[in-house]
Amino acid sequence: MEASFEFDAELRSQTGTRPARALRRELKIPAVLYGARREAVALTLPKPQVDKNLENEAVYSHILVIRVPGQEPVQAVLKEVQRHPGKGSVQHLDFQRIVADEEIRVHVPLHFVNEDTSVGAKKGGVITHVAVEVEVECLPAKLPEYIEVDVADVDMGEAIHLSELKLPEEVKVVELIHGNDAPVIMIQAARTVAAEEEEGEGEGEAEGEEEA
Repeated sequence: MEASFEFDAELRSQTGTRPARALRRELKIPAVLYGARREAVALTLPKPQVDKNLENEAVYSHILVIRVPGQEPVQAVLKEVQRHPGKGSVQHLDFQRIVADEEIRVHVPLHFVNEDTSVGAKKGGVITHVAVEVEVECLPAKLPEYIEVDVADVDMGEAIHLSELKLPEEVKVVELIHGNDAPVIMIQAARTVAAEEEEGEGEGEAEGEEEA
């Protein structure tokens, strides 16, 4: 069964730091809804519902429903979650309205499979996740919940790049549009990884000496 997410919202008349802090003390989360060539509106969401929805990674790559009393439900995607730098608690949410015939850009998680049984892993290689998500561009109806990355045939010293991802039809990777074919996962020999880590530590020490 495919996941679905709803947010029960109320319109918010006051904006700014002080009113936002007051809302959070009342276990409410300030938010904003924008896009679709309409004015942005300030919203308030119940913290328990927000926390519950954000526990599921699929909320970041799904079409969501925002309900405001007295208004038609709005379909949107979650564009940004602002968290407290120390506590990690949710401080603010940004939602973007969607239009069926307009493409959107959304960060979609990568699900890696067959890592333990990959060719390189069997030879003792160390697997490095260079990316855990990728930004895609597509129509709302084509938005994938996640993108699966099969590592089974990746050998020592090899990698899987963005251009090698198996994407659903009519879904594009934003980085590739800009000509950046970066790796998302690679398998290296343990000694290579150790050498790179030592090199990184050495550079850090050198920088510290220069600062001193």
